[in-house]
This record gives sequence, structure tokens and C-alpha cells, in this order.
Amino acid sequence: MTLRVVEPRASLVDQADALSQACESTGFFLVPVTAIDRSLADAAWRSAEEFFALPEPAKRTIAFPEPGYPYGYSPFKHESLAASLGDGAAPPDLKESLSVGPDCGTARIDPDLWVNSPSLWPEHPTDLQEVWTAYYRAMADLADHLMTVMAAALELPIGFFAPLIDRAISSMRAIHYPEVRGDPGASLRAGAHSDYGTFTILRTDLVPGLQIEDADGTWVDIEPNPDMFVVNLGDSIAQWTNDRWRSTLHRVTAQDSRARQSFAFFHMANWDAEISCLPTCLAPGESPRHEPVLAGPWLMQKFQSTV
Repeated sequence: MTLRVVEPRASLVDQADALSQACESTGFFLVPVTAIDRSLADAAWRSAEEFFALPEPAKRTIAFPEPGYPYGYSPFKHESLAASLGDGAAPPDLKESLSVGPDCGTARIDPDLWVNSPSLWPEHPTDLQEVWTAYYRAMADLADHLMTVMAAALELPIGFFAPLIDRAISSMRAIHYPEVRGDPGASLRAGAHSDYGTFTILRTDLVPGLQIEDADGTWVDIEPNPDMFVVNLGDSIAQWTNDRWRSTLHRVTAQDSRARQSFAFFHMANWDAEISCLPTCLAPGESPRHEPVLAGPWLMQKFQSTV
């Protein structure tokens, strides 16, 4: 499948038009990696590679300290993303990951909130914390820009979302999918799921595997391209737009058995931001399809169902 490109150097009108068409059709679009400092993106990628190459005991020194803890190292087969859709029998995913949270950013967030649990940092690579913190902030700036474009595309004031994302509870995760040897059975590298927040900004390597579910239920391959971020909408945007924009199911298959890496920035609204139908997304006589929710508790419920 060929995805539309949203080019941050284009006019706001052109960006909003491309983004709107993508969000209504697939819920996925592309942004060039050069939208941020490419050298910073590459440095964060390399440090993730170095971390995943460490011996298992070294990685486990920052494993989740308790069930449901949001940040740190998640060992191979620890998580099942399909469980977030209520499939309690889903097999575990064929991946390991390292996640960090909003303490990487600059916004002041209530330290007592679950989502603001401290990020756990490894001793090696020695520069990982510094590089990842800088990368997180660059991605947060890109996310702020995309939310401005979304406001324009939805015929809202340009700054509409600003007070709803100024204390964003975003997280970031590097994912390593080891080489698959033998028959993976019923497991997927990442089970079918939708993302929980506003959107995800993903970078991948050249190994294929990412698929999205088309409108007719067909699974369609997304061609990997390390020069492009793949952006997909999450549940919060679908709820805000009354499903005018799609939070599309996606998964990672094991059809290519080679080891694979990806790096995801999960953008979220503020913990206490109400996600309810936007006024420009409700046609005359139409009712909201979703009950209002608070962004933070929604995230916590979905995340804790997967581990």
C-alpha cells in the first residue's frame, strides 16, 4: 500500500489536505525523517541496537519492577497486544522492548500519576539516556506540529489542541523482534491492535512485517522505509472525530524471519484531557458514537490489559 506523505515544509493548507485524506481513508500517513534532526534520529536508533545486543541479564536489570509498570525493559514474549482488544487467549508477542515516559520531556506532570512513573535507564550504552531524552523532545515537537495541522484539517482554530496537549503523557519505545527460527505457531511479532492515544510516530528498518487492516478486512503490507516516519492514528483521534478519522488495526507478522527493529513515539493528550466528539465532527442530527473518556485513565486501562 502506498501511503500519503505529509511534508512539514509544505504550506499548512497542503499539509492539512494531505493529512485529512490519509486520516479518512487509512488512518496512516508518512512524514520524512528529516522533519527532525536526522543525526539525532540515527543516534537514538544505534543506541537501541546496542542495548538489545546486550546479554539478557544486563537488560533485565531494568525490567518492569512490577506488573503493570509502564517503563523499562519488557522481555521477549512478555506482552500480548491483542489482549488490549479483549482477546485474553492471544499468544504472547515475539518481541522485546525498552520504553521511557514523559519524564523525558519538559512539561510539569503530577508526579503521583501512574503514567509519570520514573523511566528506568540502563548503564550501557552510556549515552542512551542523553540521546533518547533529546530524541523524545524532538519527537514531541513534531507531534505538536502535527496536532496543529490536524486542527486546521478539522476546521478548528489552529491552537485548539494546545491546552489539551501541553502536559502530554507521551511515551517512547524501541522494539526488537529477534530472528524467527522454526514455525512461530499462532504468535505474531506484534498481535493485531489499535493504538490508544492520539497517534504514533514510528520508524522501522528495511525488514517488512507491518500490516494494516483495510476497510474490507484485508491485511495489507506497508513497505518499510527508514527514511520515513509512519504515523498512525490512535483511539483518541477516532473518538474526537466521531470515527470520521480511523484508528486502524495493525500488526507485525513473522512472514520475514529476519531480526527487525522499530522505534515508536506514542503521543498522548494530557492525563485529564477529555476525549469527546469535536463540534466540527458531528453532523446535524448525528449523535456521538463514543462516551467521553479521560485520556490518562483510558491509557492505563488499555496498557495494563496487555501485560
